[in-house]
Amino acid sequence: MIGPCHFVIFGATGDLSVNKLLPALYYLQREGRLPESLAFIAVSRRPWDTAQWQAFMREQLPERLGEDFDEQNFRRFSRLFSYVQVVHDCPAHYGELKLELAKPREGVCANVVFYLAVAPADFTVVVSQLDGAGLSGRLFGNRVVVEKPFGYDLDTSLQLNHHLHQHFEEEQIYRIDHYLGKETVQNLLVFRFANSLVEPIWNRNYIDHVQITVAETRGIGARAGYFDHTGALRDMVQNHMMQLLSVVAMEPPAQLDADALRDEKVKVLRSIRPIPKHAVNQFALRAQYGAGDSGPGYRDEAGVTANSMTETYVAAKFYIDNWRWSGVPFYLRTGKQLPHDRSMVSLRLKHPPQQLFRETTMEHVEPNWIVLSLQPEESMHIELQAKVPGLDMRTRTLPLRASFRSDGERPLGAYEALLLDVIEGDHSLFIRFDEVEWSWRVVDPILRTWSRETDYIHSYPAGSWGPEAASRLFDSDDQRWRNDL
Repeated sequence: MIGPCHFVIFGATGDLSVNKLLPALYYLQREGRLPESLAFIAVSRRPWDTAQWQAFMREQLPERLGEDFDEQNFRRFSRLFSYVQVVHDCPAHYGELKLELAKPREGVCANVVFYLAVAPADFTVVVSQLDGAGLSGRLFGNRVVVEKPFGYDLDTSLQLNHHLHQHFEEEQIYRIDHYLGKETVQNLLVFRFANSLVEPIWNRNYIDHVQITVAETRGIGARAGYFDHTGALRDMVQNHMMQLLSVVAMEPPAQLDADALRDEKVKVLRSIRPIPKHAVNQFALRAQYGAGDSGPGYRDEAGVTANSMTETYVAAKFYIDNWRWSGVPFYLRTGKQLPHDRSMVSLRLKHPPQQLFRETTMEHVEPNWIVLSLQPEESMHIELQAKVPGLDMRTRTLPLRASFRSDGERPLGAYEALLLDVIEGDHSLFIRFDEVEWSWRVVDPILRTWSRETDYIHSYPAGSWGPEAASRLFDSDDQRWRNDL
């Protein structure tokens, strides 16, 4: 597919652009990964010219890039940009953007990427104005990138999708979830499907249960305006964690193309057992952090409603009713103000079918684990049991640990990988709408139940691993939350 000639960033002065997009594009340009014909147009409401925009980048990027910032490379990078002021609902401004896109250039202009780094409430306005200005580019394959959240619930996600499809075809839409750009997530596919040691045991016959944990040490910071109306279930579970679950549980695709991969993920999401409304609190638990060693309580944060029932922690249990995973619980857990920044997938294997050592001093043998760490490190390890040297029959856990990268290798950032895929027109790591829909269908009963329950929410001290009540989700007494990598 022929690459785009312009990459337009709406919301160019916002946090997403400054903290994620611009650093990622800087690295891609520094390493020679961007097409030579590609130019960037920064768009925001500020009445600037290109020189003022370049001065803004010069002010912001050194702090984000640290030692990687280089003045000479920055000058090359900044020359790729022009700037256009666009107030989202002003048709005349889109006409000025169209004129900027039409300026003569060397080489052939194939299409344009429009990256909407704006508030979700502005998506519909921007895409309508783009289409009204003749910039949707169905014939030329223009692309529009939208960030999560994709709607506020099932109904609003359906409405958003309907509106997007009024102006862009599905193949033009790139719904971005940066978790899918993490190399460890992609390594998970290789780990599963390229190793005959692993794939035969990746099923209900050998796996006791699966845990997916996304833990953050920070609180909400200055995000109360967004988070207090969203909560952890919408912010993390419906998108990031459902995507991880689908990658962990999917069947091998017929081939490694975008539609085949996404077809298998949708099959997983459609197979998740619906949670009856009357049983929601048996399968899911919500909590807020209170005051603790690491900081104030959630309701004491600036901008949070005094009696807020917004959850900062979610633990939930799901079952996938298909041949591979029938009866295996998937435990998902996410929270803020937890002890460590940690994202990991942990699979606990079943005990061997015969306890040969029950007549020995080994009263209890720890189960085997497979642990895949997404952050802070990118690694995987398998825990086996081995005998402790000596006369007694005692065991210890022997971890076989492997990093996904060699010393000195700079990881390709999630946004770098995803931006390259947008430019190259590869949908593999982007979310098709039926994935969005079925993810919402999974969590919608939980959302609706919690919206009606306004009198109680669990609490946990800031800096702890969450409420003790989360352990009640486990199916058996020998299951426990895995906190360590």
